[in-house]
Amino acid sequence: MDFSQSISSPRRRILWAKALTPDAGAGSIRGMKIVCLDLEGVLIPEIWKAVAEKTGVEGLLRTTRDEPDYDVLMRYRLDLLDQHDIRLPLIQEVIGTLTPLEGAQAFTAWLKSQTRVIILSDTFAEFAQPLMAQLDYPTLFCHELVVDAEGRITGYQLRQQDQKRKAVEAFRSLNFEIIAAGDSYNDLTMLKSADHGILFRPSEQFAAENPELPVAHLHDELKAEILKVL
Repeated sequence: MDFSQSISSPRRRILWAKALTPDAGAGSIRGMKIVCLDLEGVLIPEIWKAVAEKTGVEGLLRTTRDEPDYDVLMRYRLDLLDQHDIRLPLIQEVIGTLTPLEGAQAFTAWLKSQTRVIILSDTFAEFAQPLMAQLDYPTLFCHELVVDAEGRITGYQLRQQDQKRKAVEAFRSLNFEIIAAGDSYNDLTMLKSADHGILFRPSEQFAAENPELPVAHLHDELKAEILKVL
């Protein structure tokens, strides 16, 4: 019997649908919801700040909290890397010394036990992998670097423009209810496209500019905000 025959009867189709539908009971994945999280500043330290501290290049301290235009920020960063001959292996060496933010591992483990979790980040696959292992490999959507044979970062390839917002909109088109949390300007369209947006450790200015969004400063506070709508 082939697969199509195995679910051909109405009863079998109902049983198959139930098998694919999460149980809303305690201790199971809850309903049709997805939590979308930013990565840097929410679960892990800011990678570029760590590189700035290692290399002494103060310009690399500039982040999406300071520059809302991601392309402008990345061109600025790439120019600095070229000027100071900072290559991917050195950046990966710095990343290898980082650990998740305090409370992030326990928070991520709890959240994965409660609902679907997707990390929407403007970092790069070449940066993120060691830290994903420390978070027990949540699903990550991010970008990729263009690197030459000598390890120089010569460019970057976006998954697509405004990928965080577009991912949220795509999930919502599949009838998922979206809870999103982020900390800076490149998260704003994601937060406002979600059904429930939450700011995590935002700057005072960013929080003041978006007073309609609840603010959490600790992972336990973020957990409490998520539980209100989970």
